[in-house]
Amino acid sequence: MTSNTLLWLVVNPASGSNDESAQQALVDSLTQAGFAPDRLVDITKDPDIAPAALDAAGVATLAVFTGDGTLSSVIAGLGGWRGNVLVLPGGTTNLLANALHGEDVTLENAVEAFARGALAPVQRSGIAWSGGLAVCELLAGPGATWSDVREELREGNLVAMAQTAVDAARQSGNGALVRLCEPDIGKAEGYGGVRLVPEAAGLVVDGYGAESVADYLKQGLALLRRNFREGPHDQLGAHLRVHCQTANGAAMDLMVDGERMTGKPEETFSLAPLPVNLLAPVG
Repeated sequence: MTSNTLLWLVVNPASGSNDESAQQALVDSLTQAGFAPDRLVDITKDPDIAPAALDAAGVATLAVFTGDGTLSSVIAGLGGWRGNVLVLPGGTTNLLANALHGEDVTLENAVEAFARGALAPVQRSGIAWSGGLAVCELLAGPGATWSDVREELREGNLVAMAQTAVDAARQSGNGALVRLCEPDIGKAEGYGGVRLVPEAAGLVVDGYGAESVADYLKQGLALLRRNFREGPHDQLGAHLRVHCQTANGAAMDLMVDGERMTGKPEETFSLAPLPVNLLAPVG
């Protein structure tokens, strides 16, 4: 670990685990470990965390206690910064935190490992596409509309969630399927969801289809829990570059790090380095 202990902490009150008591408990834990946050950044009020500002303040570590979507936007803006990012599980789901620290990592375990110097800077890759960079996951196809259901679930609006789920199931069945063109893999008619995950070997590709309403509902529940492996899917290998197109030429539905976005009718996804150093266990 560097002798510079100056740390800023980024939080998002809208994320799944970011209520005021959780934030204060984290500040207390970091303070007791000798890393009292020099500044607490509420990303909803101060979204611009520029590398120049971090360097001017002498920040060594930027701890990010948010969900994957907010984390993705923070990392995208840190290109050129020489400090380290400590990813802490602070959202409804925490795919990047799990990838870095291990499955089902707890906030307490991550802070403890950081405090005792058991973490070191690592480089990871994300997924480049026409709209930016995904840090841990991208889903292309009408199945991406299930992220709308997750938003209602996060807000605790069960009535709205039920209606949104019905709409998402309809969209999953009727929306523009996504074909994998280069390489030419998977079903010729396309998939309701093409999931891409960045790994060292390339983009790991899974295709989520549905031959019946029951399959779509089963897939939908898996997407809602963000455990895609529980849904029915085709394993399509790892590739450095994947070119996809919608079957009907419509805009491509996307879920990028858990957030709903819209892509072009044709998109090329490729493995690309993330622009920052991330802290992960040594060895």
